[in-house]
Amino acid sequence: MRDGFRGTIHATPGTFELCKILLPDSAHLQEEDAAFANRHGTSKHKPALPLYTGQDAADSLTRFKTRDFDEPFELASGVRATLHRAGHVLGAAFLRIETPEGTLTFTGDLGRPNDPLMNPPALPAATDYLVTESTYGDRVHPQVDPEQELANAIHPALARGGAVIIPAFAVGRTQTLLLLLARLKAKGTVPDAPVFVDSPMAVDATALYQKFHHEHRIGDDECRRMCSSASMVTTPEGSKELDRRKGPMIILSASGMATGGRVVHHLKAFAPDERNLILLAGFQAAGTRGAALAGGATTLRMHGQEVPIRAEVAQLKSSSAHADSSELIAWLGGLPSQPRRTFITHGEPGASDALRQRIERELHWTAEVPEHLSTHELV
Repeated sequence: MRDGFRGTIHATPGTFELCKILLPDSAHLQEEDAAFANRHGTSKHKPALPLYTGQDAADSLTRFKTRDFDEPFELASGVRATLHRAGHVLGAAFLRIETPEGTLTFTGDLGRPNDPLMNPPALPAATDYLVTESTYGDRVHPQVDPEQELANAIHPALARGGAVIIPAFAVGRTQTLLLLLARLKAKGTVPDAPVFVDSPMAVDATALYQKFHHEHRIGDDECRRMCSSASMVTTPEGSKELDRRKGPMIILSASGMATGGRVVHHLKAFAPDERNLILLAGFQAAGTRGAALAGGATTLRMHGQEVPIRAEVAQLKSSSAHADSSELIAWLGGLPSQPRRTFITHGEPGASDALRQRIERELHWTAEVPEHLSTHELV
């Protein structure tokens, strides 16, 4: 970004509103992490630098142009594009491009048909060329009631007076968990312990769910209950105060894979106590602290220290916002006709190839997994 982005970014209004929150906040977190590393000498880089700055984020926001769902717009002479609902997070879209030579569809991240919060992905139109994601191309999500799974995970920890620390993505996962927690507390299924959202990014993003009601499936009253079900922590002082509290309580904090942000401080404070619970709320990429926790790590390096992990560690299996292999196949099967070529991207090599095999076996399409940096002539 420091070289300067000069193009136009087309996005739905919901996506643009999220980017106005996410980009500056993400830049601020990176600047804070770099400053912390420089103060305490915890980085191998001298000096540690953020990937991008607040000014970089502000500059990029001037390049956005908002586009409504399902309304074609011109990219160039004879080339039109349309954004359709992808159902992944607020504002998420898949893209269909029309040219005189043919049509091309990029799925991006696709959501799930029965997500508790988000509407399902729109049905795809016919396309000549298809580029599809494959995040979960090699697995099927377990058929588990997300409310019950969450209740089963947190009830024992809260009952023994523990703190539940949930590393959660600021957009999508935090709001889904808030919805489930609000429903569980309304039913009396879990103890009425205080809930805190400790992420300025997540706090601002949660408010947008009231503004963009057409983007999700819950009604006005339940949306208000979801948004008011937790105390919103925005200041560093408020975040530090949480680490001095005792349970029972629930803290949702970014980042979702514990790679940075305020949740790292909470893990340092609460991981050494066996009464507490670290609840991983989604996929944990290899090499992240979240993956180490999921793998049974007994210590975790945070801010230059080895912190013992004595707290219980659990991982939710039902809360993914990504379509699984069968859901991807079902969505692709909704195309009115077979694309001329199908490319499988956006997944680990094994997941991409597994989806390729399912597409060829079940849909009888020709599909391929492009090599990194490879080029393909379509017409």
